Amino acid sequence: MGMDRNTLIGFGLIAVLLITMFAINSKSRMAYEADQKRIADSIAALQPKVDTTVARIDSLKVDSIKNAQQLNDFQTALGTEQLTVVENELIKISFTNKGGQPSKVELKKFKKYNGDPVYIQDGSFNKLSYSINAGANKTAQTSDLYFTAQPIVINKDNSQSVSFIAKDSAGKELIHQFTIRPGEYMIDFNINAQGAKQLFTGNTVNILWQTEAAQIEKDHKYELTQTHFCFVENKDYDFEAMLENGDTKLNNAVDWISLKQQFFITGLVAKNTFNSAAVEWKVPVDTNQHFLARTVTNASLSLPEGNNASIPLQLYYGPSDYNTLKKYGNQMENIVPYGSGIFAFVKYINRYFLLPVFDFLQKNVASMGIVILLLTLLIRLITSPILYKSYLSGAKMKALKPEVDALKEKYKDDQQAFGMEQMKLWRSAGVNPLGGCLPALLQIPIFMSLYYFFQSNIDLRGKSFLWATDLAQYDSILKLPFNIPIYGDHISLFTITATVTSLLISIYSMSQMQDNSNPVMKYMPYIFPVLLIFVFNNLPSALTWYYTVSNTITLILQVIIQKYIINHDKILVQINENRKKPVKKSKIQERIEAMQETQKKMEQMKNKSSKK
Repeated sequence: MGMDRNTLIGFGLIAVLLITMFAINSKSRMAYEADQKRIADSIAALQPKVDTTVARIDSLKVDSIKNAQQLNDFQTALGTEQLTVVENELIKISFTNKGGQPSKVELKKFKKYNGDPVYIQDGSFNKLSYSINAGANKTAQTSDLYFTAQPIVINKDNSQSVSFIAKDSAGKELIHQFTIRPGEYMIDFNINAQGAKQLFTGNTVNILWQTEAAQIEKDHKYELTQTHFCFVENKDYDFEAMLENGDTKLNNAVDWISLKQQFFITGLVAKNTFNSAAVEWKVPVDTNQHFLARTVTNASLSLPEGNNASIPLQLYYGPSDYNTLKKYGNQMENIVPYGSGIFAFVKYINRYFLLPVFDFLQKNVASMGIVILLLTLLIRLITSPILYKSYLSGAKMKALKPEVDALKEKYKDDQQAFGMEQMKLWRSAGVNPLGGCLPALLQIPIFMSLYYFFQSNIDLRGKSFLWATDLAQYDSILKLPFNIPIYGDHISLFTITATVTSLLISIYSMSQMQDNSNPVMKYMPYIFPVLLIFVFNNLPSALTWYYTVSNTITLILQVIIQKYIINHDKILVQINENRKKPVKKSKIQERIEAMQETQKKMEQMKNKSSKK
C-alpha cells in the first residue's frame, strides 16, 4: 500500500529532471546578467561625459545634409513628418509619411501590467525600410524619404487602405499601400515601384526591418525568457532564444520572421518568400530601460520581371494566440510555445486536448480560477486509473513485505542472491516491480504540457482569482526588500499552497510505505516539495493554482483508494492464486536469470579458491 521504492524512484527522476532544467536556466541567466552588468559598468566608467543635447542637434544637421546629398533625384520627397491614423476594432496604427511606414501601433483590447495601453510598436528605433538608387552612384533608405500621404479609402469589404507616394523628377515612383481589414491583426503591405530597374540593383530589394520588444509584463526577467526571434526557413519553423546578444543567418527561402515576447508578436511576412535574411539582436543589461530586446533584420527579396514591380508583404501586430495565428495557414501558430526541446511532443497534447477543453470551459464559466479547477478535475479523472494501478502495485508489494524481509535476513551477506530470490518471489506472486515507477513516469508529459500551457496561453493574461491579480504572472502577497537567488524578491502564496499540499502527499505516502529504513528513500520525498518553493515562485500563478488543486485531489484520491477501494484481503488471495499458476518467463527474464546464475557460480568458485 502507498508508495513503494520504485514509485519514489520515478518521482525522484521527475524531480531531478525538472530541478536541473530550472536551475540551469536560472543560473545561466543570472551569470549572464552579472557578467553583462560588470562589462557595462566598466565601459561606462571609461567613457567621457557627452553633452547629449549638442550631439542630438549635430546628428540632425548631419542627417539633413545626408538627405540633401543622397536624395537629389527625390527632391520632392523632402518635407515635414505627418501622421495618418487608421484603426479597426483591434488595432490602431499611426502611419508616418517619413518612410511611408507604421510609426505607432496600439493593441486596443489589451493593457500593460500597470493599466497603460499596449503599444507593440512605439519609438524611433522601429523601422521598415529598403535601399534604393537615389542618384549617380548614390543610395538611400526609404525611411529617409518624405512620402505624400493619400486620403484613406474605404473598400467594398469594409477594409481601409492608405497609400504613401514618393516621386522623383525623372518619373520614378514608389507607392506604399497598407490595407487594414475588420477584425484582423494582419495587415497587407504592398510596395509598388515604377522604374524598378533604375531604383534597384540586381533585380533585388534589400529590406531593413528594425523592431523593439517593449516591456509589457511586470516581471522583466521572466518576460525576457519568453522572448524569441521566430521564423520559417525552408518550410520549417524554428526560433532563437534572446537571453543574450546574438545573431543568426537564414540562407534559404524564408516565409516570415517575427519578434515574439511573452504574449505579443510583431511579424513581417513575404508572400513570395525572402531569398535569405541576416538577423542580429541586442538585449539591454539595464532592465530599467523598459524594453526587452531589439532586432535588426536585413532580408533580400527578388523582384518580378519588368520595370513596374509589385512586392506583396504583410505585417502582423497582435497577440501570441494559437487560434488567431492558426487561421493564416503559414505556420505562425508554432510561435505559441506549447512545447519545445525534448518536450516538443507535448504541444500536441496542448493543441488538440487541453486548448479545446480550456476554450469550452472559459466560454461557459465566468471565473478563470474555476476553469482551471474544472480542467484539473478532468485531468485527474483521466489519470486516476494510472494512480490506482500505482497504489495497487504498492499494496501488493506491501503484502509481500514479510516474505521480502525474510529473504533479506536469509541472504543478508549476499545481495546478488537476495535480488534473484526477490525477483522470483515477485514473479510467482504476479507482482510487477515497476508497477509504481512507470505510472509516475507517465505523468511527466501531463505535467510538462501544463507547464507550457499555463505559461503561453494569453487568455489567462489579466484574469484575477482570489488574491492573484493576474493568473499569467506570479502572485505576490509580500514584496521583499532584498532578492534571494533563484527564489526572487517576493512571496507567492499559491507557491506556498502548492508546496504544502505536495508535502502532505509525501508525509501520507511515507506513512503507508512498506520499507522506509533506507535513509535516502526516507527523506527524498520531502526534498522535492521544498525545492518547489524555488522553482515555482516566479512562474505564473495559474500553474501554481493548478498544482495546488491537483495535489489536493491526489491526496483525497490516495486516501479513498487505499482505505475504501483496495481490498487487501482480496489482494492476498489473488497473490496465493498466482503462485499456483505456472510462471511464464519472457526471453529477457530468462537471459537475466542466466546471467545472474553465471555470476553466482563464478562468485562461488572465487570464494572456494580464496579459501584454499
